[in-house]
Amino acid sequence: MSLDSASAQRSTPAHTPTHTVQAIGRSWAVAAGHALASEAAARVLSAGGNAIDAGVAAGITLGVVHPDMVSVAGVAPILVHIAKTGQTWQVSGVGPYPRVSTVEYFERRHGGQIPAGLARTVVPAAPAAWCMALERWGTMSFADVAIAAIEHAGEGFPVSSFSAYQLGANAAKYSRWETSKALYLKDGRAFQAGEMLVQRELADTLTRMAAAERRAGGDRAVGIRAARDEFYRGETAKRIAEFHRKEDGPLTLADLESFAVDVAPALMTTFGRWQVAACGYWCQGPVLLQMLNMLEGVDLAALGHNSPAYLHRLVETIKLAFADRDAYFGDPAFVAIPENLLSKAYARARRALVGDRAWKEMPPPGDPTRMEASRAREVLPVAGGSSDSLDTSYVAVVDGAGNAFSATPSDPNADSPVVAGVGCVVSPRGSQGWLDRGHPSVVAPGKRPRLTPAPAMAFEDGRPLPFGTPGGDVQQQAMLQVFLNVAVFGMPIQQAIEMPRVASRSFPDSFWPHVMSPGKVEAESRLPRETRDGLAALGHDVAAWPEWEWRAGAVCGVRLSAEGARWAGADPRRGAHPIAR
Repeated sequence: MSLDSASAQRSTPAHTPTHTVQAIGRSWAVAAGHALASEAAARVLSAGGNAIDAGVAAGITLGVVHPDMVSVAGVAPILVHIAKTGQTWQVSGVGPYPRVSTVEYFERRHGGQIPAGLARTVVPAAPAAWCMALERWGTMSFADVAIAAIEHAGEGFPVSSFSAYQLGANAAKYSRWETSKALYLKDGRAFQAGEMLVQRELADTLTRMAAAERRAGGDRAVGIRAARDEFYRGETAKRIAEFHRKEDGPLTLADLESFAVDVAPALMTTFGRWQVAACGYWCQGPVLLQMLNMLEGVDLAALGHNSPAYLHRLVETIKLAFADRDAYFGDPAFVAIPENLLSKAYARARRALVGDRAWKEMPPPGDPTRMEASRAREVLPVAGGSSDSLDTSYVAVVDGAGNAFSATPSDPNADSPVVAGVGCVVSPRGSQGWLDRGHPSVVAPGKRPRLTPAPAMAFEDGRPLPFGTPGGDVQQQAMLQVFLNVAVFGMPIQQAIEMPRVASRSFPDSFWPHVMSPGKVEAESRLPRETRDGLAALGHDVAAWPEWEWRAGAVCGVRLSAEGARWAGADPRRGAHPIAR
């Protein structure tokens, strides 16, 4: 989410990933973006918890042990599949802008910018999302699933090599705020891999929630709601609101008290014999479904895996779907979403726009209302600049009953100050809003920004495959490539994850200031030179990434085989880790 970390990262030693060994079990499996988060889930599963209990435990723990990418008080979109009913649900893990956050607010107070710091705060949704999932579909208490997170926060944990890389790259940013400097710098420098990071205030925050649950007594659901209410209406909420009052931030106690997440059936599409689920238009999740709709019926296998022709087809499909994302996606409570965006007929119309040469600019959006392939665009997006946005981690779980959990918690610690007395940053996800009044994701009070974190879940003959990744705008692109590696090319999940990837930048970046690079395709340099040259010959502006690039995403997934094996795959690009039993 940070906007200018490129220079710092150029002077920081490159992050060199180590390869992950695939895990397989018969009872359960988890894959998460940090080993200690996977261990927290495994601890819960071993104690008899289900996939939802374990996923929540891992998600909260990610906010403790991976603070460079996730905040306990950040965002957390969730998908849950219940094996007994066959239903798949979405939990809207992103909060709205505060009541004072208008376009005029940013124009008048911040010179027409959405600057780093408290100004970009939205209501933190993760605690409410975790508690909602746990209450509705879990079996354990909040205190049960928060044990590992509280332990790692209060007693400390060794910083991972990937987190040390990111903390080093963003060290100067922590110095902007005294609270962040005190927590995330050690003797004025970045933490090194293996050094212990202690977050006592964050441990206290989670402990207050567990104590509120305990005081509520008896009923599990009542207790979980009490834990949630402590964060949004109790001492923690008061500390957040007071910090904003003192530091001239926009968030108030009334904003926190009135917040609740939404629960709804997941959006679905089909791809051959597969079904694929995603969260709603408050995030970019439907982009994956649109891309699959456009690719269904294309003989992808005949093009050859990762051939220039295959990657050209994928990149041009990505551009078309992201053009629709820019034109139509936004908080459905404020934006009328065209009902035909996910129709197969509309996808066929859009698919016809893929030609033998690359679009050098972002393609026009389609007109799903009229079922037409394209419509006139009044203003072309402005090109230029670069974005080094940080974001996000991920967790996937499948338990012994076949329940599945897929979540993409986020909000890194470099774009906003740590809130005193709470111990973490409070969701700076307002950086994903627009100040263009004609944009569907324009900032408005009570409106959710269009979120990049967007988990998915596929179903093979009814068997769940939760999968997802960090990566900002690369998320759905990386997930598409991994899914096709499995569904079209028959790869095991770990092999599918480790294959080299590409990513298009031919659309406005989701993070302020929404830069774009028309025609640009980034490609891991493990792709042969002749493949990259082949893409360039088709009109793509190809830029080489390192062989294993963290910006290419860090996909994790758990695949349930017909024989009942649970295969957990984890991406080495950011040090993700699988555990199975």
